[in-house]
Order: sequence, then C-alpha cells, then structure tokens
Amino acid sequence: MRCPRLAAFLAELKTSHPDYWNAPVAAFGDPDSRLLIVGLAPGKHGANASGRPFTGDFAGILLYQTLYDLALATLPRSTSADDGLKLLGCRITNAVKCLPPQNKPTTLEVQTCNRYLASELESLPRGGVFLALGGIAHRAVIRALRLKQSRYGFGHGAVHDLEDGRWLVDSYHCSRYNTQTRRLTPAMFRDAVARAKQLAFSVT
Repeated sequence: MRCPRLAAFLAELKTSHPDYWNAPVAAFGDPDSRLLIVGLAPGKHGANASGRPFTGDFAGILLYQTLYDLALATLPRSTSADDGLKLLGCRITNAVKCLPPQNKPTTLEVQTCNRYLASELESLPRGGVFLALGGIAHRAVIRALRLKQSRYGFGHGAVHDLEDGRWLVDSYHCSRYNTQTRRLTPAMFRDAVARAKQLAFSVT
C-alpha cells in the first residue's frame, strides 16, 4: 500500500458515505487533448463523491463555467459523471488521485502519486499546454517532467516555456477560499485559462 493514510481515510468514508465514489479519481477528457488542466486532489463532496474531477464541489463551479464560456466544454455545470458534459480539446486531472484529509496531501503523498501524473503528461503533444491550478499542482508538473523547480517559479498568470515544445501556464486554484477572499476573481481565472487555450491552439 503506497499511501496508507489516504487508503485509511477512504475506508472510513466508505462507511460514512457508502454512495460516494471513494476511490482514485481518473482524468476526465480526451487523452489526445492539447490542453491538460492539473488540479490538486479530489474534493470530499466533489470528485470523491462523483468520480469525476471538479464535479459536485465549489471549485468546479468556476472551472466548468469558464471552460464553457471559452468553448472548452459543452455544458456550464458539471453535476455528475453521467450528466452528458463533454470537454472540447482539453482534459482535467489532479496531482493526487485520492482524497486527502482536510484536502491537504502530504509532500510524500504528492511525490508518490507523481508517477501517475508523469504518465498522463506524456500524452500531451508538442505545442500542448499544461495549466496548473495552484502551487502544488505546478510543482507536481515540474517534478513529473524531471525539470528543475528553481527554473520555474509559480505565479498566477505566469507562462513557462518548457523547452520541449510545450508550455506551462499557472493559475491560482479556483477554490472557495481563493475566490471568496478575492485572491482569484472570475476575470483573473478566465484570463489564465484563455491564455492557456490560446497557446495550445495557436497555429505555428
């Protein structure tokens, strides 16, 4: 068992919330997409309940509305894994696949799950873009690509040329805390996602 704390937490939830997914949450969207959005981890009453990233929790409200506004999703709300929503040219995953207690994975848990993220990143083609939602996701992407952390500092709106023909764009995470404190506004988030889309689908 690679992450005993996470496994124990999911086992508890299978008792208290037996109708929830309560398992690792796979990526959502076409594996051949040119834009890969990387979040932190499943939310307790969101992805951990529904089995789809950012579905059923507060963070997903802003994410899916923004994707819809930018023609990257067919519906503005993601309510369940079988609601018919489809992503258009993008894919969503998380740095950590299982729900951590208090939504806070340990450094070791992030590192342990990094092997799965690394395999997902391999499918992104040259010219493709990673959109990291938050500093932990940003560092997980850099680690998975075996790049030097010191060369790629996290900052909202930052655009990093990864020198392999791909790009990394940063955004603050679209969490309830960040949006309610106005650290991240809908306009700020839209700008970051729009920039990532522009880079991913620009004709070179």
